[in-house]
Order: sequence, then C-alpha cells, then structure tokens
Amino acid sequence: MNPALSTNRSYTSQFDASLGQIQLFLEKILAPQEPQILWSAMRHGVLNGGKRIRSVLLIETTLACGGTIETALPTACALELIHCYSLIHDDLPCMDNDDLRRGLPTVHKAYSEAMAVLAGDALLAMAFGLIPEHTQGVPDKTLLCVITELSQAASVRGLVNGQVEDINAAQAQPDEALLYRIHSGKTGALFRFSTRAGAMLANQSEQTVTLLGEFGEKLGLAFQIVDDLLDIRASGDILGKTPGKDVEQGKMTFPLVFGVAGTEKVLYSQIIELNGILEMLSETIQTENLQFLVKFVEERAF
Repeated sequence: MNPALSTNRSYTSQFDASLGQIQLFLEKILAPQEPQILWSAMRHGVLNGGKRIRSVLLIETTLACGGTIETALPTACALELIHCYSLIHDDLPCMDNDDLRRGLPTVHKAYSEAMAVLAGDALLAMAFGLIPEHTQGVPDKTLLCVITELSQAASVRGLVNGQVEDINAAQAQPDEALLYRIHSGKTGALFRFSTRAGAMLANQSEQTVTLLGEFGEKLGLAFQIVDDLLDIRASGDILGKTPGKDVEQGKMTFPLVFGVAGTEKVLYSQIIELNGILEMLSETIQTENLQFLVKFVEERAF
C-alpha cells in the first residue's frame, strides 16, 4: 500500500467530523444561483476534494483550546474559500499555467480564464462576510480581530506578498533567506492564521495565541517542504496535479536550495520544533489532534 494513500485514509478518518461539517457548510453557501456559470465555476474550484488542512487545523485548534466546532466553522470555511481562490488564480496561464488540480481540470480549463478570475474574485470577497454573518456567541471585538488577521494573512502581509516573491524569484540563484521569506507568506501565513484564529475564537490568552501562531507557521513550512519533495518524487495520480512543475519553472524550492537529503534534514528539524511547542502547550490545551496533524504532514513525505 502506498504510504501517502494510507496516511490520507487515517487523516480523513481522524478528522471525519470536521471534514463533514466543512463540506456541508461549503455546499450550503455555494448552492447554485444565477448566473449559473459563475456559481458552477466557484463550486468546481471549492468542492473538488482536497485535504482542507488549513480549515481542519483551525477547527482542531479551537477544539483543543476548549471551543466548539460550531464557533469555528464559519471562519474555517472562510479560510477554505480564500485558499481555493488562491489556487484558482495560481493555476492560471499567467501564473503557474497548470491543467490539473486535485485530479480534475483546473477552473480555467473547465470554464475559461475570465470565469476563473471572476470565480476567484467572488470567493475572496464572499469569505470575509461569512465570519460575522454566521458566527454565534463570540464577542464582536474578537470577530473584528479575526477578520483583520485574515485580511492581513491573505494580502500584502502574507499570501499575496509570498506569491509576488515567488514570481520574482523564478530562475534566481538559490537563496535560503529568500526561500523562507517566500513560504512564510505563501504557505505560512494562512497556517499561522488557522491556529491563531482557533485560539482567539476559544478565548485563549494572548500567550497561547502567540505560541499557537508560531506552531501554525512552522507546520505550514513543514507542509510546504513536503510539497516540494513530492513535486519531484510523486506521480500525478498521487499529487492530483502535474508533477515537476516547480523544477520546470525554475522555482525557488527547498530541494533547489538544500538538495533532497538536506531538505529531509530541514523537515526533521521542523518536526522536532513543532513537537517542542506542543509539549509546552500541553499544559494548557489538549494537543492530541494537533500532534496527529504534525505526524500526517511528516508522513506525507515518504
């Protein structure tokens, strides 16, 4: 049995409740409307599977901190919409020019480039309204902080900035500092938001929020390291997208900077640091499922 597939089954089994609630909520808010082609493109870009690891991480962090899945769900799904919008735009010919995503044609291939842009725009704008509209029992001040942090994580202080750095670094000489800067934005920012928001929604102390934010960013970095390794190791059937695109496009990746063996060492270092943070957090929150997520990310690499 392929280890990656085996781990994925245990992941979905472990987080079946969270994944099921996320899917139901997404189906509800993306129920077909007019214009049909726009909503169909939006649904294609969101309801096409995926690990939902960012939204699951937010829910599991909320639960670990003593909150409820109902409290976390709107913010988790807002985060999922933003992540999916970024993938729709990332796949466009002007960006990564990919034909496959999660084993299916990308949105611009299934519809058109113009509709892919508009579907992504709609998902991004929709995301921010979900949080105040659907979250119950959380103080307005907390919701405002969550929305503000999501805006920062998704824009020029996070995801978009990392994407710009990534584009500018194409064909550049290996640069460790630049590599970390790219992925702190592209991947780390939304993971960091996941864990910080989960703690905030559960009314945890600022110290716990800060420590969980550090955990989230490091987990995002580990996730990206594994993705870089899989890009050169895994087949398209396992990846659900075209393998080898990073090398083909001259992207700044961990294997490019550190080599494969060096990248594995960096990954192990991240795992050790992640487990150390969880050990500190175990005195105040329930860390079992967060430990499982660390294990899941690690095992994807092999």
